[in-house]
Amino acid sequence: MDAFFDSEEFTKVDFTKTKLKKGEYDSCTFENCNFENVHASSIQFLECEFINCNFSNTVVNETSFKECAFSNCKMIGVKFNECNSFLLQMNFSNCQLNLSSFYQLKIPNTKFVNCNLQEVDFTEADIHNSIFEDCDLKGAIFDQTNIEKVDFRSATNFVINPESNKIKKAKFSQENIIGLLQKYDIVVE
Repeated sequence: MDAFFDSEEFTKVDFTKTKLKKGEYDSCTFENCNFENVHASSIQFLECEFINCNFSNTVVNETSFKECAFSNCKMIGVKFNECNSFLLQMNFSNCQLNLSSFYQLKIPNTKFVNCNLQEVDFTEADIHNSIFEDCDLKGAIFDQTNIEKVDFRSATNFVINPESNKIKKAKFSQENIIGLLQKYDIVVE
């Protein structure tokens, strides 16, 4: 029988040494926990909050993140595309998400605030109506991605080909619009 945890707090737990129990975590808080390289497959997180956690290279195959918030987390190389996509909803603030993948995920209305998203794969993802506030998107891949109504106004270093993405009503600033023109190899002064 899978375990059930409701409104519990996990502080400074090193899940590389203490086994993360399979089951459902409902309204739990994880603070200063280490999930690095942990197999967190098929676990359900519902309305959980992760603060100052290390999720780098965590295996999240069929893991559910329903209305979860991540703040100040290190999440390098996480393959979110392997998560259970049913009711998947996450928000990120002050997170390191470099080299992570959201390939083919439907995660509209996602907030990325002050995150490092270098070389993140958004290929064929649906992130419409999302916000990238003060995010670094250097090397991030947008290809056949639905970015309609996405707010990129304070994002930096992105390169997006308007011809290979759904881009209607996306918001950009005059300072970062150059990221849409890179494929044309033109000079803007």
